[in-house]
Amino acid sequence: MMLRLINIVLLLLIVISALGVVYVKHENRMLYTQLRDLQKQRDLMDVDWGRLQLEQSTWATHSRVDNIARKRLAMRTLDYSEIVVVKP
Repeated sequence: MMLRLINIVLLLLIVISALGVVYVKHENRMLYTQLRDLQKQRDLMDVDWGRLQLEQSTWATHSRVDNIARKRLAMRTLDYSEIVVVKP
């Protein structure tokens, strides 16, 4: 009787252990899939970030800013004769 009880308990432990292995393996595959998706998303965001940096550097070039300042804001370079130095 005691031997039968031990065998049943051991069988239950083996089944529980096997189910645990299957569950952990499944969870591992799901997490790996999620990791790969997140890495793809990160790579796409890196590409977008590079494009945005390129666009920003294009919009901020010195010649473009100078051109806008002269045309839209009617700014100009001062002559040295127009510069006033204020002394304390």
